[in-house]
Amino acid sequence: MAWWEGFDEIRLLIAAGTAETGNDVGQLLSLRHPKSGNSMCCLLVNGVLQELNWFKQSYTSWFLGDYVAEDGGLYTATPVDPVFILLPIFEEARMKKGDDPGKFRLVDEIIFVEGYPGYQKLLSIAENCMQAVCEIKEIGSSKFFRLDDSKVLAWMYHKVCQLKQTLSTLDNNYAAREEKDRLIDAISILGEYLDEPWLKLLSDRLRIDLTEATRKMSDIEILPSTTECNGSQEKSKSDNKTTRAGRQAKKPKVETESHNIREMFTRASSRRKK
Repeated sequence: MAWWEGFDEIRLLIAAGTAETGNDVGQLLSLRHPKSGNSMCCLLVNGVLQELNWFKQSYTSWFLGDYVAEDGGLYTATPVDPVFILLPIFEEARMKKGDDPGKFRLVDEIIFVEGYPGYQKLLSIAENCMQAVCEIKEIGSSKFFRLDDSKVLAWMYHKVCQLKQTLSTLDNNYAAREEKDRLIDAISILGEYLDEPWLKLLSDRLRIDLTEATRKMSDIEILPSTTECNGSQEKSKSDNKTTRAGRQAKKPKVETESHNIREMFTRASSRRKK
């Protein structure tokens, strides 16, 4: 059965295109959000993991051929680096205590998460992508993984540099900002998926005050993650916007700095899809 079968109503989804060699067969997976720990819905298509988000404005509908989607909600599927999603799972699995680096584990043991069978679908992805942040020991035909702090730091640093460079190419005025401010913006965006201990490690490496990045994170508005994988979503109240944590946020001014940062980040994601 295809991933879209079983939906009660037709929904509008904007997603990244799949490879020409792919069969376009995907699966909806219920996973844990790496920052909040709450349930989130992801779409796995041809080995590409995408995060589902939901957006709805008041008094909107979609005309899809001869069908009218009265709900007017919009789903977006954005490719996400699986390392973000798997990082807390691998952190828990190594059972690190003090100076003890922790235990080596098989990947299929690590991604067994009670109540979340969707992680089992990420087995092949995990074995490939987590090599960037893990130590690996091979015994016979088996590979044992253990998260390595120094490799995680290098991976986070690479992400910050990539994001800082991408944002700088989208706006000349932004590119003229001081290096410190651009680093804080990049860390604040990554902070939507990283726990504070990792952010602290990254901020210390870059000599950035973590409180500044945390303050920036609270100013950035993002689309709420989809928590249900059955296509249902509550309708939003008129003109009210919700943050990822589910709390009601104040209506931001159009030209605020945080709005401009988020807009540039969205444009960067759109370019990567093309």
